[in-house]
Amino acid sequence: MKDYDQLSESVKEQIKLVYPRGFAHHLISFNTKDGDEKMGLPFETDDVYYLVRMNRVKAISIVEDDDDFDEDGILRDDVREEYEDKHEDVDYLEDNANDDNDF
Repeated sequence: MKDYDQLSESVKEQIKLVYPRGFAHHLISFNTKDGDEKMGLPFETDDVYYLVRMNRVKAISIVEDDDDFDEDGILRDDVREEYEDKHEDVDYLEDNANDDNDF
């Protein structure tokens, strides 16, 4: 479990490529060992499975406050192209594909 703010810029960019229409609809819920229900955003690399700690309100807020996303909460085309070029050698991004990737 990691907070979004603690992730490297590279991982944040890759997460944006996997979830170009925002994060809120992709959150999963889980129970802690104490039985508390929490939410997180799943993201998997070759070496690490991330469960990025956030609730729905935080997920929406991150996108609203990020200039990489437009006013509709969609990753801007110029940003998407820049990140795709920057991370073109990262094979696991395709393994993380979801319905958001169908533009």
